[in-house]
Amino acid sequence: MDNSHLPLVSVVIGFLNEERFLAETVESVRYQTYPHWELLLVDDGSTDQSTAIAKRYAEESGGQIIYCEHEGHRNRGVTASRNYGVQLAKGELVCILDADDVWLPNKLTEQVALFQEHPGIGMVAEASEYWYSWEDAHKEDSVVLVGAPAGRVYERTELLHLLYPLMPTPAPCPSGLMLTKQAILNAGGFEESFTKRYQLYEDQAFLCKIYLAERVYISASCNNRYRQRIGSCVQSVTEAGLYHETRRYFLDWFVDYLRTKNITDSKLLKLLAKSIMLNKISILYAKGKSSIKKVLHK
Repeated sequence: MDNSHLPLVSVVIGFLNEERFLAETVESVRYQTYPHWELLLVDDGSTDQSTAIAKRYAEESGGQIIYCEHEGHRNRGVTASRNYGVQLAKGELVCILDADDVWLPNKLTEQVALFQEHPGIGMVAEASEYWYSWEDAHKEDSVVLVGAPAGRVYERTELLHLLYPLMPTPAPCPSGLMLTKQAILNAGGFEESFTKRYQLYEDQAFLCKIYLAERVYISASCNNRYRQRIGSCVQSVTEAGLYHETRRYFLDWFVDYLRTKNITDSKLLKLLAKSIMLNKISILYAKGKSSIKKVLHK
């Protein structure tokens, strides 16, 4: 098949000690019906067999799969790994795929078609299947739509008024996105300060930058499975009672980001101020409950 007329899609998978899931994730890329892709496997300092798995895929791919790592096999975090992959990407379009998620076969085909149908957009975002049954067949999977009406293009800033993290409606998952490489570069990539527990908000910080700067198409399709598992960042932060303080870190970052970009959208600033106020109340309430528990257990 002559693929020369098709845009190249660069798929970036950053991974750290994902020997349990990495092969399944890579196979879901290899089985895409869209043929014109490259896959960058960015090793974030793995110490298990996932390094060997990634290198084997790269060696056997004929150049379509590329293994790369940070200097000295360092662990630099998921955002730095994604940025490194984007820098190396040769494609006009870029997809991020988490190392434990998988795609259904038509993911790239459908999203490339949307870019061709809607010239000038910077991102396509689709629904995600919250995937519980991979581990327990008795658990029911759930398709979560992006929390804005699907089947249309949204102008710059519109989605900030409609979606989490400033509204309670679902945001897209990283594995459900496709972007132009230029949109990612224009936004300055992923925020590398969002590490450790603050990694919980790294995708939201990136999406907010995209919403501010790009036109975005929201799709009702669901071609990605978002693996739900014990030990995830969401679970660990929530169980430690640190969710609201972690959210405060994001909100403070967003205030500073809007200031540096000279954003004066009054509706957006009011929405952000409301989110900050509600977050402060939540932190005080959580501290109050903690104090009450200490008294009761004396």
